[in-house]
Amino acid sequence: MDWVEFALAMALFLASHRIPALIGVKAPLTRALGPHGYTVAFSLISTLLLAWVIVAAGRAPYVALWDHALWHRWALNLIMPVALGLIVFGLAAPNPFAFEGKASGFDPVRPGIVGLTRQPLLWGLTLWAAGHLLANGDLAHGLLFGSFALFSLLGMGMVERRRAQSMGLATWQRVTAKTSLVPGAALLTGRWRPATFPSVRRGMIWVLVWAGLWMLHMPVIGVSPAP
Repeated sequence: MDWVEFALAMALFLASHRIPALIGVKAPLTRALGPHGYTVAFSLISTLLLAWVIVAAGRAPYVALWDHALWHRWALNLIMPVALGLIVFGLAAPNPFAFEGKASGFDPVRPGIVGLTRQPLLWGLTLWAAGHLLANGDLAHGLLFGSFALFSLLGMGMVERRRAQSMGLATWQRVTAKTSLVPGAALLTGRWRPATFPSVRRGMIWVLVWAGLWMLHMPVIGVSPAP
């Protein structure tokens, strides 16, 4: 029965990202709630379904895929601040290349977080999923976090192709000259150098989000995040 709950939760979570557009209710709901209202409602539903998937994975029968090692937990604790940093600094930043970014305000000469990577949210989700996959090491969590990592990586390619097609090759090459898809590639190759310090406000949010998730992990998920 626990496998049935996990399969149902996973199916509903994945379906929630496709059904609104497939059955034609996304556009009417967006008109009724407004773009911001629809985003808030969709995010809330997605968060609740994600929480259910994670809880259901914990209830599923334990089938070990590999033995636990202390360095797995340490790796996750080092990965999570990076993942959260990409997400916090990427959300609603001027970024016409990612679905979480703002189309307006982007400066290709001073690209900000986009100079680090054009897909900060999806890279953050990939790192989050990969780190938790390593630290858990069982079948249910392997299916859960492995799926998230795979879909995030595939999503990057889909978003990049759509944006490139909509902009046209010449415009795409011009506005992405100081950016990269792979985090840090533009920095390492000398195509981009940070022009300013990161936002202090976003930095404070980053720390608060990390601290909040750390403290809530045990009471909500039931597992201590400490190595």
